[in-house]
Amino acid sequence: MQLEFKVNDRNAVVREIKRKGNLVTLSIDNKIYEVDVEKVSGEEYSILSEGKSYNVEVIPTDDPKVYRVNTIYFGLDVSVNDAESRYNLKRKGKENDGTSDTIKSPMPGKVVKVLVKKGDHVEKGDTVVILSAMKMESEYKAGCNGVVSKVAVKEGDTVDGNQLMVVIGKDTKKKD
Repeated sequence: MQLEFKVNDRNAVVREIKRKGNLVTLSIDNKIYEVDVEKVSGEEYSILSEGKSYNVEVIPTDDPKVYRVNTIYFGLDVSVNDAESRYNLKRKGKENDGTSDTIKSPMPGKVVKVLVKKGDHVEKGDTVVILSAMKMESEYKAGCNGVVSKVAVKEGDTVDGNQLMVVIGKDTKKKD
């Protein structure tokens, strides 16, 4: 399994190569590390790596993918930068005039349910597609009020990462 972490202002790609009990072989930015990791208590871990011992406290924040990591000498802000996090960040920070929305799959998966069809009116926040990926179901919601102008997937489809699923355009109907 490979994950990308943002540590303060640095991004690091971490891949677990092998695990046997507490012994873990990791690739961090393509450098191999053999580490012994043991959970000492609640949020505290003991890590042995390259002949050095580290006591680390991993404190969750209000965001489920962001942690404060403390050692005896310094603290780090660490966030998990997986496909779901990147998707949510992109959706939050997206420059959008509020009149259109393009919903793409953030990762490969299977379309479980399509809740809209072309011509449907949707409100910002309405769920339009449910996607199953990595044994989890995620809901993808409209980012604006409007009318569905394109549905590019159907239930049961397998999608690639960044594949177009739904387009929502400006509602051109006049309201009485």
